[in-house]
Amino acid sequence: MSKLLKIILIILGVILLVGFIGFRWVISGYNRVIVMDENVKGKWAQVENQLKRRYDLIPNLVETVKGYAKHEKELFENIAEARTKYFQAKDVKGKIEGANRLEGVLSRLLLLRETYPELKANQSFLKLQDSLEGTENRISVERKRYNEAVQFLNTFIRTFFGRFFAVMAGISNAEYYEIPEAEKETPKVKF
Repeated sequence: MSKLLKIILIILGVILLVGFIGFRWVISGYNRVIVMDENVKGKWAQVENQLKRRYDLIPNLVETVKGYAKHEKELFENIAEARTKYFQAKDVKGKIEGANRLEGVLSRLLLLRETYPELKANQSFLKLQDSLEGTENRISVERKRYNEAVQFLNTFIRTFFGRFFAVMAGISNAEYYEIPEAEKETPKVKF
């Protein structure tokens, strides 16, 4: 009887050990996908910080340019509309679309300095333009970091066990911050 009891205890011990290891593996995988999701959210928050900085600079830039380019009413309306669409967006995809739209319109605004020589020499405009260009560079860096985090999460979710953990945690693929094809061309300003 004692041999049978030893065998049963060994089998139970192995089952408990395998169960414990399996439980730790599940918890570890679940926590890993949560960390990745939070990383994506954190990177997106950094993109939004820089976009907010851009949107705070734009009204000052627009007011400076308005004094020189009174007939550019349509351009200013497009900037205001793009800004509004960004802030009204309900999700990351909508915010990306709003930000991309503004980038195209903003490029046209910055090209106006070529048409108005006195605007080129205006110190306020030059300072605002430098600030905006610095912000655009920061946005580019943060967009790259965000897309890297999205790629890491989305790749994990596409793996066999990664999908299991993502479903268990209620996490789905994240949206990349991509620039639409139409926005990749340099805008042309014609009068």
